[in-house]
Amino acid sequence: MLKKKKTKFVKRIKTPETCFYCVANSMPDYKEVDILKKFITERGKISGREYTGICAKHQRRLTKQIKQARFLALLPFVNQVR
Repeated sequence: MLKKKKTKFVKRIKTPETCFYCVANSMPDYKEVDILKKFITERGKISGREYTGICAKHQRRLTKQIKQARFLALLPFVNQVR
């Protein structure tokens, strides 16, 4: 007798419909640390486009700006969670 596979339902996080930077008509900047923190997880990782809702062009720029802010010690590389 064949067993049926049980399917798992994955809860999806609702993503914004529009890009944050396209709406504001601006570009990511390493000096705006408060805004950059929105796009980093609590562990310090850069969130992907599917969670942030940012377009590809701004996501590439955002990644570079976050890395530059980390290098200048404006953002931590890793957040300690205990």
